[in-house]
Amino acid sequence: MVDPVAFFDKQFRRQIESREFELNPFELAALPYLKGRVLDLGCGLGNLSLEAARRGCEVLAVDASPAAAERINQEAAVGHRKVRAVTADIRSYEIVGGYDTVVSIGLLMFFPRAEALALLAAIQGHVNGDGCAVVNALIEGTTYLDMFRENHFTLFGRDELEQCFADWEIMLSRHDAFDVQGGTSKVFSTVIARKPASHLQ
Repeated sequence: MVDPVAFFDKQFRRQIESREFELNPFELAALPYLKGRVLDLGCGLGNLSLEAARRGCEVLAVDASPAAAERINQEAAVGHRKVRAVTADIRSYEIVGGYDTVVSIGLLMFFPRAEALALLAAIQGHVNGDGCAVVNALIEGTTYLDMFRENHFTLFGRDELEQCFADWEIMLSRHDAFDVQGGTSKVFSTVIARKPASHLQ
């Protein structure tokens, strides 16, 4: 079974070398909702983090890939952007402080269910009142499982992410399916929700 961190670090190095920096569909969907202080958990190459900074946000980008963090910090220095990247194992990373936007795209599915739900709760807890959470993960029905170690992944129910934000204002909720090699498919749920201003931090 492939180690996801090693896999993505290798992929990011290839993309950096070939300068493949386009925003993916989930990042494009998130972009209009980013504001203020942004935490981008599992930021990958940092395309969304850097674009958010270009638009005036102050961004903390976190990923386990050293290649990703190095690329983001280099780009930030050249462009004088308010974005800082750190390399960290998300499993032991402690979110500190409140953010106007917390982003988790393609991350939660790489954890056992209890850890994934705990991370989702931490994300929700660190969004400021009237701020947004942007969460995207694989859901039941996907047949793309080669990336995961046995018992070390979570497939959320089709509407589970939205249900987790039942007392928030749902700004966007959608499902996307993509065909991949071997006749398999990746099916994602994306939820963007605004935390009521009345919620305590």
